[in-house]
Amino acid sequence: MSVRILAVGKKHESWVSEGIDRYSKRLKKPFDLSWQLLPHSSREGDAARAEESARILAKVDGRDHLILLDERGTGFDSPGLARHLQGRFDLGQQVTLVIGGAYGVDASVHERADTVWSLSKLVFPHQLVRLILAEQLYRAQEIAGGRPYHHV
Repeated sequence: MSVRILAVGKKHESWVSEGIDRYSKRLKKPFDLSWQLLPHSSREGDAARAEESARILAKVDGRDHLILLDERGTGFDSPGLARHLQGRFDLGQQVTLVIGGAYGVDASVHERADTVWSLSKLVFPHQLVRLILAEQLYRAQEIAGGRPYHHV
């Protein structure tokens, strides 16, 4: 068990890599983190969305608990995210988080998603979302372990 992130887009910029590395090194099972970057489509609009969505779904195992990041999704506070992830781990599920491309994902990914999660009603650059996500996974681990990183 671990956490896998599928993200459409280019490799991490150096400032993002540094931040992701900082939090990833602190993560322990079952919060071990792996990244798989999928290339942007050369198409635009609906065609890009469909092509990227097909690439995403080709990488998802049928048993994965798929969490799609989307600004229209459900918001979690940090303790709620920790409980949600821990619940999946307790069931022995692999957690896969998806960050779609610039055009988002199509209905097929939304239908496959077990959870649609909104980091915020704001839209962030994809590179920043990656860094926020790495930090929130570390925070969730610390909350689940009862450690003092998260102050209430």
